[in-house]
Amino acid sequence: MPRRVVLTSKTAAGNSSPFRKLLWPFIAAVCALAVLLKLGFWQVDRLAWKEALIAKVAEDLQMDPVPAPGPDQWPAMDLDEADYRHVMTGGHFLDGAAQYYIALSQAKGKYSGPGYFIYSPFETGEGWLVMVNRGFIPQDLPPDIKKEVFTPPPGTVRIEGVLRRSEKPNWATPETDVKNRIWFARDTEDMASILGVPDEKLAPYSIDLDARYTPASGLPQAGETIVKFKNDHLGYALTWFGLAATLVGVFLTYAVSLLRRARAEKNGGA
Repeated sequence: MPRRVVLTSKTAAGNSSPFRKLLWPFIAAVCALAVLLKLGFWQVDRLAWKEALIAKVAEDLQMDPVPAPGPDQWPAMDLDEADYRHVMTGGHFLDGAAQYYIALSQAKGKYSGPGYFIYSPFETGEGWLVMVNRGFIPQDLPPDIKKEVFTPPPGTVRIEGVLRRSEKPNWATPETDVKNRIWFARDTEDMASILGVPDEKLAPYSIDLDARYTPASGLPQAGETIVKFKNDHLGYALTWFGLAATLVGVFLTYAVSLLRRARAEKNGGA
């Protein structure tokens, strides 16, 4: 007489290997772990790049000035690489001034707090123009003194300072006060346009004057270039590596629990 085999829930559970149950969770965990580790190491690479950039900027600021790039160099300029380069040129200031609102919290000179960087157009000896940040003035400056500091120095002068790339406003930037010529983004191209500077002759960067160009009156207070880099890459790297470690811990906990339960069911059915 043929032997009859009755399949029960215990028999089915026993025939289902716990390692088979772990297969797809294991594959998913490995894929997720690879992504998290890749993101973590990418942030480590970005951290090294940012630290090298900060070191380069600090070195550039201490170097002797080089000639400011002229029109023949503009098309091929890498403004990210050239930003904060110490440069020099010669020429004369043109009439007109634009104000860039700034809260100067870590001033190198006497004046700080809310105020403005004063930008004036400068025509070089070669005929091209560049917007020059002549320095900082406090916001509450009396009108008569403000009018005086708006007037750039006369005659032909040699200037040295820090090359800065222009910045464009974003959705959170207050609208430019054209009437009073106040900008809330360091958009030197727009400043020049409002002041009537020809676009085709304008350098794609501005120059922040060195501190020694502060006049005897103390204003505008030159040499207040703000060197600031956002560097959160270490924190991001630790976050991704932390998530990777958490994923490994969760998977191991799940796997151990599943194997123990399978062993208990096997022993209970024996």
